[in-house]
Amino acid sequence: MNLKTKITEIHYDKNASGFFIKFLEFASVFYALASGFKNKLYDSNIIKPQKVDAFVVSIGNLTTGGVGKTPVVAEFAKYFIAKGEKTAIISRGYGGKLSNKNINVISDGENVFYNARLAGDEPFWLSKNVKGAIVITSKNRYKAAKYAVENFGVTKIILDDGFQHRKLHRDLDIVLIDSEKILGNEKLLPAGPLREGKEAFSRIDKLVIVSKNTDHTRAEKLAKVMSKRLNLKTFLCKTEPDYVYNIKTGTTLENDSDIIAISAIGQPEQFYKFLNNYNIKQTLSFDDHHSYTESEIPTGTVVTTEKDAVKMQNFNREDIYALKLKTEIDVTSVLSD
Repeated sequence: MNLKTKITEIHYDKNASGFFIKFLEFASVFYALASGFKNKLYDSNIIKPQKVDAFVVSIGNLTTGGVGKTPVVAEFAKYFIAKGEKTAIISRGYGGKLSNKNINVISDGENVFYNARLAGDEPFWLSKNVKGAIVITSKNRYKAAKYAVENFGVTKIILDDGFQHRKLHRDLDIVLIDSEKILGNEKLLPAGPLREGKEAFSRIDKLVIVSKNTDHTRAEKLAKVMSKRLNLKTFLCKTEPDYVYNIKTGTTLENDSDIIAISAIGQPEQFYKFLNNYNIKQTLSFDDHHSYTESEIPTGTVVTTEKDAVKMQNFNREDIYALKLKTEIDVTSVLSD
């Protein structure tokens, strides 16, 4: 187990203790000071967010990865495009080899210009799965948004993972919370998964509880509790397994097949649970956004996430499958309520 994986485990263990935990908590003090100072500058209007001539929706989260944000971004983009809006998705491009100091047009809505290794797995997946969406990666989301407006005539912008990126003005701040992990041990980075303190709840316009399960009872109860406790409009997003398909041929995999489950996502446990119709012989977890080599993939029938599959598409293998998920969220209600 590497250090990053160990720290992730600590983030979701409220009973973790020891010297290393104390060290992480000490480091969290400095993180809190830096994060709090930045937010203070924006909250007091000493620094003002920059606006672009488009409606900007930020879809983000309070914790580090694995909430299930990418499919939600896709659903909002599809909604806007279906309404005839010229829509762009702006991402930081984390994990991609392209320099995010530049403005990188991953897709112009029709063509995809880079592969997953260069673009990053999430921007590439969005480019392939949201027809008509302009996908741009850049560290400077304001400049990327401005570029999208000026060069593509964009009217709607979805800021992917943008809650902590306050430089760009947004018209709507949507925050996602995982129904199982919630806020983990409720500590700030690096001792916990929180990117900022709970005072951040005051900036949220709409809250979405993401239920990655087949039984959504827990998530439904949590949504009601959070809505009352925070006095926030709270909605439910249901993410369920659909089917498993071969990434080369598209053929589906029969239930009860022997498989090796592989993933490089923030919280892999639920992915493995989604495969309970199969006989899992081995699970293999890598760090989030891991860039695979073909030699790392064991012999046998492999099932992975769609996010991971885009990085295995060119492997000389005919036995790699991906789990297709179905995401259900009432975008109209989230935007209008």
